[in-house]
Amino acid sequence: MAITTVREVKPVLNAGVPEGENFADVALHLQESFLQNPEVEAFLRNLAEYAASRLGSPDHECTCEIMILRPKKPVASASSNAGAPLITLLESEQGDGPGLAAMRTGGTVLVADLRREQRWPGYVRAVRRQGFLSVLSIPAALEEDARGVVTFYCSQPLEAAHDGIHAAEAFVRRASKGLKLALRMLKLEETKEGMSAAMQTRTVVDLATGAIMAQNRCSQAAAFKLLRNASSTRNMKLREVAAAVITSVAGAADTFTYFDE
Repeated sequence: MAITTVREVKPVLNAGVPEGENFADVALHLQESFLQNPEVEAFLRNLAEYAASRLGSPDHECTCEIMILRPKKPVASASSNAGAPLITLLESEQGDGPGLAAMRTGGTVLVADLRREQRWPGYVRAVRRQGFLSVLSIPAALEEDARGVVTFYCSQPLEAAHDGIHAAEAFVRRASKGLKLALRMLKLEETKEGMSAAMQTRTVVDLATGAIMAQNRCSQAAAFKLLRNASSTRNMKLREVAAAVITSVAGAADTFTYFDE
């Protein structure tokens, strides 16, 4: 993966957030964002940008990246730094890193100074080439089948007692609730779409099975077995074979037998 050095942005985690800030505005922002950006990548990008703006200032910018892992779904990730390569994905390439460690342990992982970090040598070298000297990864509390992490990249070393770290953790706690709700709604929508597709497939298969039963005067089980065998021998999906049968029946004038060996 080619690494492009980011020169125009020098992200420094901001300690200027008021003490005790509970980020009550985050919930409303996420609600409005999800209504406007129902696609997961767009929603995450908006959240990353919002995190960077809330925890940064014109004098102290921070780069934020978010990664979400869900079963049987591609990795979803986004960055507040549009146009720059996603640093978080380097962890998947290297096999580990602070973000994956944070998700695995459920706790904040701080790489205070990349110049002294001995873990993840390939990842560390790649991140340093981006101009960063510290990394802060905070796990997001999501549904049981999903894991997420919010990572901040800074151009200066960070201390464990840095006020900006506590502010970032407070932000992620608030954001996790909105993320959890958004992912739950996405899962419901995906389930609905999956059920709709399954019903369409079932209808096509049922129609084809009925056609084979009528043409060959056989039982439903025998007709379905013919469909399944044709799907296997022709290396086609069952729905595709069923659709071909229906097309043949609709356009045929004579009676014929399907899938003769």
